[in-house]
Amino acid sequence: MISDKITIRVKPSIAKAFRRAPARKKRNLEMLVNLRLLEATNTTSSLSEIIRETSRSARARGLTPEILREILNEEK
Repeated sequence: MISDKITIRVKPSIAKAFRRAPARKKRNLEMLVNLRLLEATNTTSSLSEIIRETSRSARARGLTPEILREILNEEK
C-alpha cells in the first residue's frame, strides 16, 4: 500500500503508548486511524454528528464515563 505521512497532535501518554507498542499493534492502530480519518473526511456530517456517533459506538463497545475518566486522568 502506498502511504504518505502526516503529523497529528495527541496527548503525550498516547504518543508514548504508540511508540512502545509492538510493530504489529502499530500497524493495526495506523489502519484504524486511517479508517477513522477517511470516514471523518468523506462525510457530509458535521463534526458534532461525528462526535455523537463515535460516542454512541464507544458506549456500545463498553466504554463508560468512569472508564473514560480513568483514561483521561492517566496523563496526570
